[in-house]
Amino acid sequence: MTEVRLRYAPSPTGEPHLGNIRTALFNWLFARSKGGKFILRVEDTDQNRVVPKSLESIKNALAWLGLDWDEGPDVSGPYGPYYQSERKDLGFYQVVIEDLVQKNLAYYCYCTPEVLKLMRDKQASRNEPPGYDRTCRDLTLEDRNLR
Repeated sequence: MTEVRLRYAPSPTGEPHLGNIRTALFNWLFARSKGGKFILRVEDTDQNRVVPKSLESIKNALAWLGLDWDEGPDVSGPYGPYYQSERKDLGFYQVVIEDLVQKNLAYYCYCTPEVLKLMRDKQASRNEPPGYDRTCRDLTLEDRNLR
């Protein structure tokens, strides 16, 4: 039988909120009910949004609720590293990305941060939720080189 492994992947961008805690609780309960593992993997790839000490707040909230983890930043295991930013060098992600791009199931974005901000600002002015508008989806090679 395959071992049950559930992860909780909070982003350390502030205090944990009810939705985060609900996800952690449900995943912990399910893993424990199946004799499986509960893994804490920190989603810290957007380093500009990381808030100092927020990871400690997240871990303290889990501990206060009695939710322990079997693998994570403080508990080593066979599937580390447990900070997402440290996993990009494993090589797996780049292979999968290239495969998806080759199959036209994904594409690279060539927009500058300024263009993306302008896109979000326009959406906000129309009371629309922010979202990528697929600007780069059908760019030709020549168009890509102009960006």
